[in-house]
Amino acid sequence: MKELKPTEIPRQTMPTQSADKRRHNFHEVPYGLTVEQALQESHRCLQCKHAPCIEGCPVHINIPAFIKKIKEKDFTGAYDTILDDNAFPSICGRVCPQEDQCEIVCVMAKKHEPVAIGNLERFVGDYARAHDYKPNTDITHERPEKIAVIGAGPAGLSCAGDLRRMGYQVTLFEGLHTPGGVLMYGIPEFRLPVDIILKEIDTIRNLGVTLETNHVIGRIATIDDLFNQGYAALFIGVGAGHPRFLNIPGENLNYIYSANEYLTRVNLMGAFKKDAHTPIVVGKKVIVIGGGNTAMDSARTALRLGAEKVYIVYRRSEAELPARAAEYRHAQEEGINFHFLYHPAEFYRNEKTNPCAVGGVRLQKMKLGEPDSDGRRQPIPIDEYINIECDVVIIAIGTLANPIIGRTTPGLTLTDKGYIAIDEHMATSRAGVFAGGDITSGSATVIAAMGAGRKAAQSIHAYLNKNQ
Repeated sequence: MKELKPTEIPRQTMPTQSADKRRHNFHEVPYGLTVEQALQESHRCLQCKHAPCIEGCPVHINIPAFIKKIKEKDFTGAYDTILDDNAFPSICGRVCPQEDQCEIVCVMAKKHEPVAIGNLERFVGDYARAHDYKPNTDITHERPEKIAVIGAGPAGLSCAGDLRRMGYQVTLFEGLHTPGGVLMYGIPEFRLPVDIILKEIDTIRNLGVTLETNHVIGRIATIDDLFNQGYAALFIGVGAGHPRFLNIPGENLNYIYSANEYLTRVNLMGAFKKDAHTPIVVGKKVIVIGGGNTAMDSARTALRLGAEKVYIVYRRSEAELPARAAEYRHAQEEGINFHFLYHPAEFYRNEKTNPCAVGGVRLQKMKLGEPDSDGRRQPIPIDEYINIECDVVIIAIGTLANPIIGRTTPGLTLTDKGYIAIDEHMATSRAGVFAGGDITSGSATVIAAMGAGRKAAQSIHAYLNKNQ
């Protein structure tokens, strides 16, 4: 039988749970590529010499090299290749917006569909985990310097892993009782299962990184305290977990949640379990404000908890929706209702049964004007309103910088929005203190935070060796 050319092979599609079934459970929606599908997809890669996909990846994974390993059926070799640049292939394969990064610059995308790089990365990570593959964790040269990494989210984990591979003695401080940061508390099980997060974090533990949970730096110890304890350098990767609100009338009514609180209670505290003691109100009619992935996650979570009707209200049009196309499609398939070009003007109380609780939202119609500083068309209010009844509201309009370290660290320069100011080397205004991820950039992607953590690790290494 004649072998097909790469351009003749169709892009492989992952099988998924049906919408009718998955809207009632928290099991993962896509099942992943089969071995046969992964092999087929690997044959679509053109093995370009200039490989624009590598530059499109924030952590610069050698994408052609790991796909070539898949093509050769060397799946653990593919895993080792990815680990050179990314310790979390199963995570990134699921939540990274490859369509806007490595896949958008894939040469195949010029005339055909791009290679499914993210799905192949997920396949490799899942294969290694399913076969209990243990990568090499030997440290070739131990160094005496102690380094503190604050925040066990994507930025901190990546920074800690890279520094440990260089031989440094790394302690990772996490404020919550479990590591993972936004991976753990912000992304639902149906999109990123917890056991996958914990398993991939084990790759960092196995290198010899010391993990200290329930340590809120800025409260238990300050930056200055850590230096006094003998740490030679520090990395701050605490994220941007401070909720943002609308500041409109009625926002203080009961059962109006920030997405941070709502998803944390469900994802980290198990509110979706039948025997859970987490005090969360499910509601029959739920309104989610926002249009990003967090809004999709919140709406789809509310549906799975038992809400009868779930609405997403977004002030721009469908074309400007910032959520990933796949997440929007899945939400539509599951029956989420969308109100585009509307924005909340006020929340009103439930006068019938509970005047302390929200009873509905008054929405103002919007139209689109000229592009704003982000390049998206600016929403402009119109004198036209509608009311929608609801008993739960989730506000998913972004987050602000975690303020604790900024308030407790003298001499640490912040931006006008409260984020930690850094230079091109990820260095802060304090000598020996580096930072990266959402605490410096605002809410961004998991892989962007990982890229920042890796860059900071290199800068810390250079800083500690500048006089040697």
